Amino acid sequence: MNEIPKIILNSGKEESPKRFHPWIFSGAVKKAPENIKNGDVVEVYSSKDAYLGTGHYQKGSIMVRLFSFNKIVPDVAFWKAKIQNAYNYRQSIGLTNNANTNVYRLVYGEGDGLPGLIIDFYNGTVVIQTHSIGMYRERHLFVEALKEIYGDKLKSVYDKSKESLGVSGTKIPVDSEIESELKNGYLFGTGSEKEVLENGHKFSIDWEEGQKTGFFIDQRENRKLVAQYAPNKKVLDCFCYAGGFSVYALKAGAAEVHSVDSSKAAIKLTDNNINLNFGGAANHTSHVADAFDFLGKNASEYDMMIIDPPAFAKHRDARHQAVMGYRRLNALAIKGIKPGGIIFTFSCSQVVDKYLFHGAITAAAIDAGRNVRIVKYLSHPADHPISIYHPEGEYLKGMILFVE
Repeated sequence: MNEIPKIILNSGKEESPKRFHPWIFSGAVKKAPENIKNGDVVEVYSSKDAYLGTGHYQKGSIMVRLFSFNKIVPDVAFWKAKIQNAYNYRQSIGLTNNANTNVYRLVYGEGDGLPGLIIDFYNGTVVIQTHSIGMYRERHLFVEALKEIYGDKLKSVYDKSKESLGVSGTKIPVDSEIESELKNGYLFGTGSEKEVLENGHKFSIDWEEGQKTGFFIDQRENRKLVAQYAPNKKVLDCFCYAGGFSVYALKAGAAEVHSVDSSKAAIKLTDNNINLNFGGAANHTSHVADAFDFLGKNASEYDMMIIDPPAFAKHRDARHQAVMGYRRLNALAIKGIKPGGIIFTFSCSQVVDKYLFHGAITAAAIDAGRNVRIVKYLSHPADHPISIYHPEGEYLKGMILFVE
């Protein structure tokens, strides 16, 4: 194997990788080889030539994503061991052989020591989504590792990296050789059963055309909590996407559920999943509508609301507007909900941390002029583990609110 290129850091910039943080920012780099390409494996060294870690190079703000802090050769055996370790963890928390749940996140980027890589398991189909060119180049090795780990349980592997890597002109620079081959498709198999079980609830998943990898697995435990509060209530599921919260609320005995999304495709997914679980027997209504407008006109009808918008900010330069968006949205919900109402409210914007989100909800409560109690803080489930060295991995923030 050829010698691995070296990245040299500026003096004093070695402290972050020495604390096992996996990101090397461009401002920390003193010297990089002139012929280095996006996706190349590199070794990172201090200004005093001390080895710090091995990772993938990519031109941009985060210049290196470290996947090892030991000097290794990233060969087939290395990647297999990494994915096996991720599988063993899911096995230890009871997800790999669960009769009631056959959908879970197998690899969660930095939380599993594999920055730039997401792998989700959907009842025999695995969906890979890469967020770095280095991980994209390794995708065929991941398939071989998955075959070895799952055996006959693995029916197909679908690569959905086109959206996450983007094309020229986006935030991520893409080499022309990558851009020419960048397309979603099956790396193994040709598609399989798209119905999954989550805590005994049925969902039809569209990983080919749906958002992210097809389903918001990160809300599994929060959907379960919604079921505890939903009995006999009139529930509003805002930004419903595939209707996950709506299904749980109805199964738990909600008196009535309304699902709202501005996307007709999302409402179609919701209606399909309601029908899958209840046929025509559910007291459920779908609305294709803007959530802000809908809340402004109809919030006073509901005993319970789920406010789960898409990321209002994906970059720091949009953070202020995002905070104001969360404030306005939640003010409408808090102001309108019936006395004694319950609100589940979320932010999945990584650049809006839990303290900013808390501040936005506090401001919303002040704007609404009602007394609000925090029942519980929420985050993502155990198959989205947060590395203690990478707190940025905690992207999903949530709160259960009681409104007097």
